[in-house]
Amino acid sequence: MKNKILNPISMFLIGLLLGVVSRLLDIYTENLGNIFSQMAIWILFGVLISIYSSSKKRAMLNILPFCIGMLITYYFVAFVTKGVYSTVFIIGWTVFAFLSPLMAYFTWMTKEKGVFPKIISVGIIVVSLLSSVVLFDRIRFYDIIINGIMAYFLFVKKIER
Repeated sequence: MKNKILNPISMFLIGLLLGVVSRLLDIYTENLGNIFSQMAIWILFGVLISIYSSSKKRAMLNILPFCIGMLITYYFVAFVTKGVYSTVFIIGWTVFAFLSPLMAYFTWMTKEKGVFPKIISVGIIVVSLLSSVVLFDRIRFYDIIINGIMAYFLFVKKIER
């Protein structure tokens, strides 16, 4: 079942769907729209895609289409609905998407044994929390919950490979 979902085509389709959902949540719900506009939730999705992929290469091949699909539909829906969006955010999220395979490579390693994988895991949590402060002015309650979930998957949850 995992292999049917964790492949580039499925990840692209899921990314397309989540891009639409995310933009519609921005338009129609304040709280959920805020959550899905922050980086923490997308980092969590990237972590889950990466650690459950069967190899580093698969993690890299799965995450890029997911991110690209999400961006395509998010900004398409924003354009169609005449929503407000910033060129700076488009560029930022595009850079994030194209760097995501590199991040997926290292994230996949977090489930290996040793000190380096733990350092990577801590780094992921720190970057997620810092992105909330630097990009969105503060850490919110839902950032703590999202990062708690991420910490569980990075440090506690066993992944069979």
